[in-house]
Amino acid sequence: MSTITIRKGSIADLDILVGFMIAMAEETEGLVLEPAVLKPGIESALKDAQKGVYYIAEIEGVVAGSLMTTFEWSDWRNKWVLWVQSVYTHPNYRGQGVYNALYQNLVTKVNAGEYAGIRLYVDKTNASAQKVYEKLGMNGEHYYFYEWMK
Repeated sequence: MSTITIRKGSIADLDILVGFMIAMAEETEGLVLEPAVLKPGIESALKDAQKGVYYIAEIEGVVAGSLMTTFEWSDWRNKWVLWVQSVYTHPNYRGQGVYNALYQNLVTKVNAGEYAGIRLYVDKTNASAQKVYEKLGMNGEHYYFYEWMK
């Protein structure tokens, strides 16, 4: 198995991330994202870590996957909680531990005391992603997720 390296995303990754998010939305939710909105949204987070941080997984110098984290303040824990969003692994690299490597990078940060924990949401119909998250020890038993989006 090839070595997977994790690094923070940079503006040089913008076009790759745009492509990943377009593919992810189509594949997981049947949504067509508008590149004219998506691209500046990703660019804004790449330039301002308060909006989110992208992590990139590379195999032999090729971007194999990515995720973005955002932050939620937990008054109960007096620490930030990482929210995992915008997860994507290129189809050529699935089943090779790409998401696991990205996730373990975050676990290391939590174990070092930087954060209280990790949360994410997943589409109810995305059974394959749910299995991956459960295999890593996450569970969806504690909370329901509700939203209102304009």
